[in-house]
Amino acid sequence: MGPPDPLFFIFETDVTTNERAFAPIAEDEPRLVTETGIDARVALLIEPVLNSEGFRLVRVRLSGQNGATLQVMAERADGTMTVEDCETLSRMVSPILDVEDPIDRAYHLEVSSPGIDRPLVRKTDFAKWRGHVAKLETSVLVNGRKRFRGTITDVDTDTVTLFRDQPSIGDENTNVIPFSAVADARLILTDELIRASLKADKTARAARGLETEHDDFSGDAPDAETP
Repeated sequence: MGPPDPLFFIFETDVTTNERAFAPIAEDEPRLVTETGIDARVALLIEPVLNSEGFRLVRVRLSGQNGATLQVMAERADGTMTVEDCETLSRMVSPILDVEDPIDRAYHLEVSSPGIDRPLVRKTDFAKWRGHVAKLETSVLVNGRKRFRGTITDVDTDTVTLFRDQPSIGDENTNVIPFSAVADARLILTDELIRASLKADKTARAARGLETEHDDFSGDAPDAETP
């Protein structure tokens, strides 16, 4: 069993000390990875309200879990997200969805934080998680592939570079992937990521004047994946 799953983690690296620390998210940065269909309609309805209250939408996903579950994944502009924040968002989002009724069947609303092995949906997500392992899928072939896994080693305006940790014979170790081609991306849970996340959790909570205990965390983090 792994350590508790903190509810928020955003990092940047201090080049002078090589220490990872909490960093605020840039405002009004559009998402690279967005929804389609019903998910997109829900996102269009709720994202302006989230933004007006200082939250940022990470992902909307309607699944068949428990009959039907609408997951709204979000975080504050400073990268934090507590259980109380999730409850606040749930109270904000529910009336909007009740009035607009974008889903034609009964569903369970679940508001959550991105978690440790979070989706990467904005360019700053990739930049702030440089040095950690990610898994990407692209909408078009890049170097003859659509699926990639590796350490984020470089991020610029238009591309992200992955150093593959599990290359096949004859494959390139380094892949430069255009942001315009990214269809899905998320971090891979590792021991290093868990340690960095817990450290940032403490720093971020202190910045908001919150307790640093994990009493309000829901569940345990899954075991780190072995590369």
